[in-house]
Amino acid sequence: MSGMDAELVTLAEQVLAANRALGRRIAVAESCTGGLVAAALTEIPGSSDVFDRGFVTYSNEAKMELLGVSEDVLATFGAVSPATAWAMAQGVLAHSPADIAVSITGIAGPGGATPGKPVGMVVFARALRGQDPESVVADTRQFGDLGRAEVRRQAALVALNLLKP
Repeated sequence: MSGMDAELVTLAEQVLAANRALGRRIAVAESCTGGLVAAALTEIPGSSDVFDRGFVTYSNEAKMELLGVSEDVLATFGAVSPATAWAMAQGVLAHSPADIAVSITGIAGPGGATPGKPVGMVVFARALRGQDPESVVADTRQFGDLGRAEVRRQAALVALNLLKP
């Protein structure tokens, strides 16, 4: 395969196979990973029957315009928060035909840390169509300051795992 990380590609293959077996379509909203999850999924030939779309919503404006994240949520909780990740995942379902959505927002570094939000903090959310919106799964991970590339890679691995049934 290409130069893409073998661990990401292997996991992406598993995600696609598992969701294909259930007839589920998937979509993602990525901030700090910048499209890495979508790239891993589309590395696999035939992924188009499962992977519908990816939103790379790096700025707050993009989160609001493309996913409908409210300015209030961003102002109150910040871009890197369970509330924003939750709203991003809900936004994916609202703006796609996908059955399962995962969102990622975090601080890959080396800058961007704030008190209580260190480099390496990444927040994920998973939403399933037809599920009570209140039961969206949100998960915060502290990867530590592993370097920008490794934080992004670890975040992509977590996101792919969240896409598994």
